[in-house]
Amino acid sequence: MKTAQLNDFVTVIYEGFLENGEIFESSSDTGPLDFQIGYASVMRCFEEGVIGMKVDETKEIQLGPKDAYGERQEDLVHTLNRSSWNKDADIKPGITVAMNMEKDGETHQIPATVTDVQGDMVTVDYNHPLAGQKIIFKITLKKIERKAPSIPMNTPGPDSGCGPTH
Repeated sequence: MKTAQLNDFVTVIYEGFLENGEIFESSSDTGPLDFQIGYASVMRCFEEGVIGMKVDETKEIQLGPKDAYGERQEDLVHTLNRSSWNKDADIKPGITVAMNMEKDGETHQIPATVTDVQGDMVTVDYNHPLAGQKIIFKITLKKIERKAPSIPMNTPGPDSGCGPTH
């Protein structure tokens, strides 16, 4: 029976869990996920977890923060004046706002979560909401399609540094 390999197009169904068992993402909400292994369209460790799987096989992969959404960085939490937004904007804790950031001479829109509002001061967090957390993916491979190889953008391999798979 064939197994998923680099350059294959695969279809998976999956659930992403936090350590406490809370589901943060599921293909039952979004539909099956299709991607080509080695092209960085999903997390590298997710891709690597699929390599070697057979159709209808289910596997759990556990990822530390570094391999998932990154370590939490306190320098990505900023307090800004309320005047940074339109005066009619409903700014309150828990909402996600698009912030303009300058990097290398270009302006980029970056999502940030409002964490606190005190008078005219608004605290925003640019960390990914799952930064700093260990996550677990339960993946079931549903389909493998072999295509002619092309040069992959991201070649997963045994020395990539991804955590252990289970």
